Amino acid sequence: MRWLSSHAIVLLVLMFTALFTGVVLPAVWSSRPARRRAAAAVLSEILMTVRRRR
Repeated sequence: MRWLSSHAIVLLVLMFTALFTGVVLPAVWSSRPARRRAAAAVLSEILMTVRRRR
């Protein structure tokens, strides 16, 4: 029995891609300061949530 099925792996890859393109890229490359601040705040919240679960 596999640890993760192929469907779970695909779901994880899609979630990572959505997070990366929706939060990380705007935080790094946006020319609008407000968009960078908002994306950085969302990224910070996500990282704090992940750290709390450990």
